[in-house]
Amino acid sequence: MKLQSLLIVLTLCVPAICQSKGEKVNGPDCSGGWPTNMAFVHMKNAGLVKNRDIDFTKTKTVRLASQRIGKDLWHQVYSVTFTKTSGDTVEAIAVHDASTQECSMTGVEVLVVSKHLNANGE
Repeated sequence: MKLQSLLIVLTLCVPAICQSKGEKVNGPDCSGGWPTNMAFVHMKNAGLVKNRDIDFTKTKTVRLASQRIGKDLWHQVYSVTFTKTSGDTVEAIAVHDASTQECSMTGVEVLVVSKHLNANGE
C-alpha cells in the first residue's frame, strides 16, 4: 500500500517539478497568451484578419526558440497560426521578451508568413 501511495504522489508531483525546471532553463511558455494576442492585433490593424473570419478555437501557437538574455529574461520566438472559418490559415512569427513574472516584458514584433516552401522550392 505504501508503494502504491508513493507512486501516486510521484505521478502527481514529477510533472510539476519538470515544468518548473524547464521554465528555469527555457523561460516561460507564453503560448496562447501575449504573443498570440498581439500577433492577432497587429495583423488585424494591418487589415489581414477580421474577428468574424477567424475560428479562434483552432488557433495554434508553438514556441520555436527561447534564449536567456538576463537573470529572469528570455528572448522568445513563436509560430502563430490562425484558421479562418473558410479553412484557410494565416501564419505569423511573433518575437518578444518574457520573464517568469510577465510574458509582456516587451512589445511583440510580428512577421507575417506569406508562403511555405518545401525542400524543392515549391
